[in-house]
Amino acid sequence: MGKLKIIKNIDFKNMFKIIKKISNKTNKNYFFTVLDVIYSAIIYGAGYYDYQEFEFYNLNHKLRKTYLTRVKNNKIIRKYNDKNFFYKLDNKLEFNKLFKEYIKRDYLFINNDNYKVFQKFVNKHQEFIVKPLDGEGGYGIQKMHINNKTNLKKLFHDLLSNNQVLIEEYINQHKKITELYNNSVNTLRLFTFYDGTKTYVLNSVFKLGNGGVIDNFCSGGMYTFVDDNGKIIVPAIDQNDNIYYIHPITKKDILGFVIPMYQEACNLVKEAAILIPEIKYIGWDVAITNKGPLIIEGNSFPGVFQIKPSLNNKKEGLIPKYQKVMKIK
Repeated sequence: MGKLKIIKNIDFKNMFKIIKKISNKTNKNYFFTVLDVIYSAIIYGAGYYDYQEFEFYNLNHKLRKTYLTRVKNNKIIRKYNDKNFFYKLDNKLEFNKLFKEYIKRDYLFINNDNYKVFQKFVNKHQEFIVKPLDGEGGYGIQKMHINNKTNLKKLFHDLLSNNQVLIEEYINQHKKITELYNNSVNTLRLFTFYDGTKTYVLNSVFKLGNGGVIDNFCSGGMYTFVDDNGKIIVPAIDQNDNIYYIHPITKKDILGFVIPMYQEACNLVKEAAILIPEIKYIGWDVAITNKGPLIIEGNSFPGVFQIKPSLNNKKEGLIPKYQKVMKIK
């Protein structure tokens, strides 16, 4: 049923645009590529973004089956994550309460009655981040900076009007990571699975900003992958399928960069995962500061991140690795 839903919800205009791009890139017949994209949606649960990002046009049936597609990811979430508890991760008020020990920063939820508290908070933290209570993809997240010319009352009411009611102390990331890109907090996305006894880190992604103030993929950012020692093992990619061995703005090497305090970050999310056993598969966003790692948020509906086959010697997706600890096909 999930595979049929992908077909039903296709944005055909965008799909055909991407197919044309793939056809030109691979020199494969356009109409054959259209049919193969549809076939991949039905057989493997792969959306057209999956098809492009995971280079299905270069994979045989055996290798395609190893890739975690959107539909397969949804099945994992339905099986292991109780939707009745999603609010504990998705609602930022609930999340900050439950994981206060792990977020390691000041925060405030504003309402019509606490202007004076807001005033005190922003005078203490003149750089801060504002967020809506719910949201994804970085929507509504902004970095703010106040000075003695800032009209605090106007700012307060503007934030309330925009539903940007969560105010958080700005995270000063580790100096080494700042050298890669300093206009956003560049984060690890660590995927954990808790089997009721042990927590595993199944996938480690490093997200980087690229011209914006957030590192989200759908907001212009890029991502790459980290090995068990915290070393970046492949170049980064963006949503337009561009590949970056060095950061296009800072000209710093991405490939080979070692994430500081990586093991501490893994240990942090393993501990946090146990606090919410009803949601066994979580994607954690973790920032690294000079003082250590801290959790930014947890995702009850983790996205799909895999190394492109052309950047992977085995050309294999995540399914075999996930099958070692999960009962999935």
